[in-house]
Amino acid sequence: MTENKEKIVIAMSGGVDSSVAAGIMKERGFDAVGVSLQLWNYSNADSRFGTCCSLDDLADARRVAERVGIPYYILNMEKKFKEEVVDYFISEYMQARTPIPCTMCNQKLKFEELIHKAEAFGVKRIATGHYASIVKHPSGRLMVRRGRDRFKDQSYFLFNLSQEQLSRLEFPLGDMDKKEVRERARQLGLNVAEKAESHEVCFIPDNDYPRFIAKQLNGQALKEGDIVNSQGEVLGKHPGYPAFTIGQRKGLNLGGLKEPHFVTHIDPVNNRITIGLKHELSKQDCTVGQVNWNLDVTGPLRAEVQIRYRHHAIASTVTPLDGSRAKVEFDEPQISIAPGQSAVFYQDDCVIGGGWLE
Repeated sequence: MTENKEKIVIAMSGGVDSSVAAGIMKERGFDAVGVSLQLWNYSNADSRFGTCCSLDDLADARRVAERVGIPYYILNMEKKFKEEVVDYFISEYMQARTPIPCTMCNQKLKFEELIHKAEAFGVKRIATGHYASIVKHPSGRLMVRRGRDRFKDQSYFLFNLSQEQLSRLEFPLGDMDKKEVRERARQLGLNVAEKAESHEVCFIPDNDYPRFIAKQLNGQALKEGDIVNSQGEVLGKHPGYPAFTIGQRKGLNLGGLKEPHFVTHIDPVNNRITIGLKHELSKQDCTVGQVNWNLDVTGPLRAEVQIRYRHHAIASTVTPLDGSRAKVEFDEPQISIAPGQSAVFYQDDCVIGGGWLE
């Protein structure tokens, strides 16, 4: 193999995926440097991170870098993380929207900020352990393609990357599945080969979103309000609307209902939760804002549209609107369309665009 001495920064979280990405890029002959982002103030005993980006993860990343044979650095990004991810998360819930902190962290920190930091050291390229690939469309535009491991595919979180960012990125795990990644980690002798997956939001390891939001806002976020049906009849009380999302069934604590009921609407102004039967969640279309297109689109087009991370993309017609917005008309009605989540448009497994559900 011809040695490539191009410099590259490997974003290392301490997990098996980014660790194997580091090993692969080193094997390809890149002049690689491992970098981790410190995102939280670990001196606060209450600020315990989950199985991502903790002090233990930083230690694992350092050991991997030593094993692979690359320099390793930690960048303190606590202030940026608080502003761009945590504050965004809280603000979205307070507006009765359902945020995706991983997408914002990817865009604002792992790519935008890390690329900026790397450039200061004369490094133009970044590699990560995302399960996705970057491909060139016949038009010459760059696109994110789904990872071969469909269960691990992370293209949904990468819809808002710019062409400039995509031109700087390497995703070496895009054509691998998780089993292959772990086997490669064993071959490389990495201590993280059997490390558990990260699933929860990293800054809320106990998954208690309402408690976290209330604490961050000094207890002002959660106030008791009414639970009503679609006719406006009061059925009970809720502990505070930020504790709920569209489509939620658990936690309503209502007795006497003959059929399962779900949250169909959240009114933050009046602190009111509306519930209804499953069919009341069904929508034939939706609008999407802040759309980032990877193609020059002038009119309606056909695409597979994914509206949640684990959602099976549905055939749809997507029509561009004024002001970076689009209308999505589903071939089949969809349920639990939650404002604040992403709608990502695919053609041939490639992200052609995406935005935020309104």
